[in-house]
Amino acid sequence: MTSILTNNGAMVALQTLKTVNNNLEETQNQISTGKEVGKAKDNSAVWAISKSMESDIQAFEAVSDALDFGEATVAVASSGMEQIVETLKEMRELTVAGVSQNVDHNKIANDLAKKKEQIDSIISSASFNGANLLDVSGATQLQVQGGLEAGTDVIAVAHIDATTSISDILATTLDSTNAATVLTEIEAALSFAIDSAAQLGADANRLTDQNDFVSKLTDSLKSGVSTMSDTNMEEASARLKALQTQQQLAVQSLTIANQAPSTLQQLFR
Repeated sequence: MTSILTNNGAMVALQTLKTVNNNLEETQNQISTGKEVGKAKDNSAVWAISKSMESDIQAFEAVSDALDFGEATVAVASSGMEQIVETLKEMRELTVAGVSQNVDHNKIANDLAKKKEQIDSIISSASFNGANLLDVSGATQLQVQGGLEAGTDVIAVAHIDATTSISDILATTLDSTNAATVLTEIEAALSFAIDSAAQLGADANRLTDQNDFVSKLTDSLKSGVSTMSDTNMEEASARLKALQTQQQLAVQSLTIANQAPSTLQQLFR
């Protein structure tokens, strides 16, 4: 039945056109923003999961920054301790020469004193961002956050008392009678310095390994968020073309439906 009061065909065509226009607008938004799920109303479950993962990503990036600072701090201390080892080796060489009686012990003593001053300078200046791992006058260890669990995912790097165990034991001034004593002191300091340098090297590797792991984990989380919420551009492009065609057909259908009542005029001629 054809009615001049109600055009059922036009209503159906109009609803179809509205649906197509809504889908077209949604697809255009996905293409322009690059996000298939950009709001909670798009897909509440996926949106909630992606936001939780994005929060973890931001936290892991902060952890990575903390590990970078920790690595730099340990690297400064490690470089300082390695330089101390080289300086102590030079002091040991000088002291071995001082065992002989026919050498200038005063000159050797002055050289040793200068090198001890160099060691003291290295200890005091091996600081990064206010943390000096060769000095225990402040904190006894450097705590670096290595994960998201506060208090448990902490990497502790112990401070080294280089002043007491290296500088202070180099207390004897070399002369013609005590070269053996000075040599014993230097060898003790050298042994401690070598062990400490090895310890710092192990700590540096621990921080580097953890930083690499956090970086890979962050990349995996980003990939997961992208898979869940980002727009598949190839699929969206094909859908856009299809919807544009549907829109054109829906407009034509609505035009035809709107013209239907006018045909009733022919019945009354």
